[in-house]
Amino acid sequence: MTTRRTLAAVGRWKSATLLLALGTAVAGAALAGPGTGVSQASSHREAPLIAADPQVDNTDLYAFSSPDKSDTVTLVANWYPFQEPNGGPNFYPFATDAHYDINIDSQGTGKPDLTYRWTFRNEDRRGDRTFLYNNGVVKNLTDKTLLFRQHYTLQELRAGRKPVTLVKDAIAAPSNVGKASMPDYTRLRGEATRLLPGGSGRTVATQAADPFFLDLRVFDLLYGGNLSETGHNTLNGYNVNTLAIQVPKSKLAYKGNANRNPVIGVWSSTERRTMKLSPGKQTATGPYVQVSRLGNPLVNEAVVPAGLKNAFNALPPSQDHKQPKVVAKVLDPELPKLIKAIYGIPAPKTPRRDLQEIFLTGIAKAAGGPLAVDLNSQLLNKDINRKRFVPAEELRLNMSTPVTAKPDRLGVLNGDFQGFPNGRRLGDDVVDIAIQALEGATPGHLVQALAAGDGVNGPGRPFAGTFPYIALPFTNAVNQAG
Repeated sequence: MTTRRTLAAVGRWKSATLLLALGTAVAGAALAGPGTGVSQASSHREAPLIAADPQVDNTDLYAFSSPDKSDTVTLVANWYPFQEPNGGPNFYPFATDAHYDINIDSQGTGKPDLTYRWTFRNEDRRGDRTFLYNNGVVKNLTDKTLLFRQHYTLQELRAGRKPVTLVKDAIAAPSNVGKASMPDYTRLRGEATRLLPGGSGRTVATQAADPFFLDLRVFDLLYGGNLSETGHNTLNGYNVNTLAIQVPKSKLAYKGNANRNPVIGVWSSTERRTMKLSPGKQTATGPYVQVSRLGNPLVNEAVVPAGLKNAFNALPPSQDHKQPKVVAKVLDPELPKLIKAIYGIPAPKTPRRDLQEIFLTGIAKAAGGPLAVDLNSQLLNKDINRKRFVPAEELRLNMSTPVTAKPDRLGVLNGDFQGFPNGRRLGDDVVDIAIQALEGATPGHLVQALAAGDGVNGPGRPFAGTFPYIALPFTNAVNQAG
């Protein structure tokens, strides 16, 4: 992808893609109404119903070829946003009445060919003796001083097959109470990380520093109207709950062949049962119902209208193309109009077939859209039945794209073609790329007046070089972070 023609085409889809990303900023407040503040960062509290149920609220989803093990893919999904580290005494457990899922669509049907499902149970030894999460130093997950533990089971679900249990009743890494209680959290996370059968993969359930980074002063007319209000990572200091899995590419590819069928679509979702409440007690009843989903970042926030957000969270991707009101917002999005009204930047002409390609079909010449680039659609897979292909909102990853030796936070803008929307890496600087794209930047040619962006070029804590790559959770109060 180094020819002038390809770069120009990538420049076109890049501009369209990142209009969406700016939804975390300029348009977020307009879509959600006043007073939302930090709650519109990424996919945190993006819809009215899920905002009241943080345990099962999907925040961010990442899918990328593992930088230190390029024959594998790492999938990272986060839940439970805005965890203030000092939130004891109960801290931030996963829900025990929920299915936490990462779904893979290798055929382009909008249906999962493979689902990795985590479920949890509590081991609560506090009883009526104490209110403490731990009553001494916790050096290991099995220490008696850790009074509350969560155990997790991981299953592999494939259509038409019996579920396969990959990990049974492992102990999850606890919420990080603090340095006195848990002086070596790295060790606790290591104990919570489990090898998958055959030793070819691994998984972990853990708390982590929120990997998403940006300055949310963007709500104040794009950093004060003159870029004077920048440089503060608004999410710095907050934690999330993370489920991560690393598996060989052959596990994810259609027919197990990542060479012939390298493209996958990924989304995370959460199912929960209805809670029956009685004094001092709640009981899960009835069937599991999907309450949250996430594919591409920021779609529900900045594309889907407020009145459709709850319904979108409950919808499977296979039904996306049958929702005319949602598709209409893709073809004629609100965000460019808001940008024009505030900044006078002309909105691209509609209908936005480029956005339809990015969000619903993936980018490929066979998709019939205007982008004319073979990047990340399942239509590139050689063995699929194209008659079964449907447009569906998924985060698509072409697993054949080589791992970038030195990833660039600006991705395509600086000639690094591995980042979002071709999957999503932890360090992709979504907001800065968006602002540059909106101003007409092309690969290698930044708009210098905006080159500094929001002044936040990475997370509050650096990512690790090995699985699960996410940073250890914060322990200081949020107003002390950084």
